[in-house]
Amino acid sequence: MDTSSEQGLLKTETTEVEESAVSTVEALSEEEQVKLRKELEKVEEEIQTLSQVLAAKEKHLAEIKRKLGITPLAELKQNISKGFQDVTSTTVYRKTSETLTQAGQKASAAFSSVGSVITKKLEDVNIRSIQHSISMPAMRNSPTFKSFEEKVDTLKSKVGGTKPAGGGDFEEVLNSAANASATEPPSEKKLEAQ
Repeated sequence: MDTSSEQGLLKTETTEVEESAVSTVEALSEEEQVKLRKELEKVEEEIQTLSQVLAAKEKHLAEIKRKLGITPLAELKQNISKGFQDVTSTTVYRKTSETLTQAGQKASAAFSSVGSVITKKLEDVNIRSIQHSISMPAMRNSPTFKSFEEKVDTLKSKVGGTKPAGGGDFEEVLNSAANASATEPPSEKKLEAQ
């Protein structure tokens, strides 16, 4: 309902109540009206007295709690604890808790299975890596490696060494290139630069 229709409905109800009250007041005799007014005053006085008594009781309650050391925070904790106990004792909570426990166990088992699969795959990759390392001699016989080896030999001969008679393997070529550059006299280069 929108606000304007609510206000219209309230005005209609209020008008009906007022008309009903007017017709009731007109139907009452003067004596009955006086009697009802006195009863109204009496009920209002009782309500005021009860409100004062209630306020005094609340003040007395607060004083007792203060003397016992019961603070509003302690009360709040106690209320929360009691509320939690009430909730945990319900059937719905227990069923939900059991369901979540079972779901957690199943998820744990699933994660364990995934972990096992991942571990197995990593082991397979590690084994393939070892197998690849073992196949390195096969790589040395490949045309690409031989071409690279020939280029290194050419570079070695230009640097100052000669190609060994047997052609040598890659390791020998690197060692001889390193020895050749280490044994080359630095004085020749200094003289050329001057």
